[in-house]
Amino acid sequence: MRVLLANPHYPISETPSPPLGLACLAAVLEKAGFEVKIIDFVVFPYSREFLEDLLKIYSPDFLGITSVTMTFPNAIKIARDAKAANPEIVTIMGGPHVTFHARETLKMFPELDIVAIGEGDKTLLDIVRTYQKNKSLSGISGVVSRSSTGPIIHKKRKKVDLDTLPMPARHLLPLGRYRALNMPISITTSRGCPFECIFCVGKKMGGTGVRFRKPLMVGDELEDIAALNFKQINIADDLFTASKKHCAAVCQEIIKRNLNIKWTAFARVDTVSIEILETMKEAGCCAVSFGVESANTDILNSIKKGITTAHVYRAVEMCNKAGITPHASFILGLPGETPETLNETLEFSARLKDMGLSSGFHLLAPFPGTEIRENINDYDLRILTNDWSQYHANRSVSETRTVSREMLDTIIIDWEEKYNAYLGDIKRRMKTGEADTEEAGQVINLERIVLIYDLMMSGALEKKGAIPFTKKHPDDPGELKILVQKISRYTKFSEKQIFETLCFAKEQGSLKSSKQDGHIKWEWVDYL
Repeated sequence: MRVLLANPHYPISETPSPPLGLACLAAVLEKAGFEVKIIDFVVFPYSREFLEDLLKIYSPDFLGITSVTMTFPNAIKIARDAKAANPEIVTIMGGPHVTFHARETLKMFPELDIVAIGEGDKTLLDIVRTYQKNKSLSGISGVVSRSSTGPIIHKKRKKVDLDTLPMPARHLLPLGRYRALNMPISITTSRGCPFECIFCVGKKMGGTGVRFRKPLMVGDELEDIAALNFKQINIADDLFTASKKHCAAVCQEIIKRNLNIKWTAFARVDTVSIEILETMKEAGCCAVSFGVESANTDILNSIKKGITTAHVYRAVEMCNKAGITPHASFILGLPGETPETLNETLEFSARLKDMGLSSGFHLLAPFPGTEIRENINDYDLRILTNDWSQYHANRSVSETRTVSREMLDTIIIDWEEKYNAYLGDIKRRMKTGEADTEEAGQVINLERIVLIYDLMMSGALEKKGAIPFTKKHPDDPGELKILVQKISRYTKFSEKQIFETLCFAKEQGSLKSSKQDGHIKWEWVDYL
């Protein structure tokens, strides 16, 4: 039986990484002897026609789709289009959104057959095996399926032993496209979170305790990833510093193997020490992201964050001492937010900036499954929409009694405008030669990412990437200039910028050419 796994589209501005969850699912299926293919619509343009052709060529029996709340509309469209093309295909969806919105999802969307709840590693395998043997789904844990009386929630599945899982099937992912876009690649060393923040579903998805992988196995996987030449690796654990012992052991594996990698991680300000940060730095950690959320004590207490601003100051000082870049993430519009608490948080962020800490601001999105959403009447909060496509945390979908949607959006828009003005100033100084190398590199890299992404999502190389062979060598710049002329209409950038970017992509091994039927065909290096 064949399985097609799909990653729905979401914007490049969200800094996507290759879909690790799908690679984990694929690895379990492959180990069991099933044929698997992954299609990633984050870096490939989606169209119904493309999906129909893929279903005809690959002829899968199952379509598994992952989604978070923001990507759910795109995910359900994939299921709908697949069912229209092949009514016999079994459609399955997993991820945090449908895990906590399963009954409602199945009732509203007949094109979806099954919802996989929580961790899907073993659940998807059981579903495929059950269909293979023509048996009932009733014996499978961790699913919600259809019946004549409505959706049925099956018994809860036990948490998987992480050390029994095979290495993620990254060979099925279009890693080359992510590398061309200078996006990070991710790995997990644990699952679960011991804390109970009311705006997060991490603990519900990963379990009440934290399960750790053997550091030796983590080291083996990092060694494989290091060979892929990504500029940055994200350790995507909910909380990498949940156990200092585990954290230190993983770092020692990296040091012992002399991997020479740069990586980032998520931490809490009250779970780091100078000793662990120095060990992380020695192992290649370049940045740590802390969820600070608010500067107001009452709000921090009401959301069950369990930290203080004093914790934040100490963590930033320790990062600076260890030589690791600290980053703080704030959530505006939390329950109890007032104009005064907003100013308190913004002023706190400004003081942290003076200490060398960068900050990012998001707006509260009350996701399905969060305590905030489930107990909305207990909080000073009003949910404004259930249009899931708006749940990207960059525009308000809720407001408090004294802080309106407009007030929250204004803060984010102002921040975006200041950042764009900052980039515009660098561009101006680049023209006069005043910008330093680091500043110019930042702008060049951003523009390169946007340009490459435009070309990828327009399918420019697929449509116009073949040019008549002239007697020149494919490496001759003149051949590439002919390509540039053909694809320039697919992006707003100048031919000079396109040429320089494609030259860079070629030098980096992200763009390749081959001779076919009297033509030179240019294409992205999709698989590494």
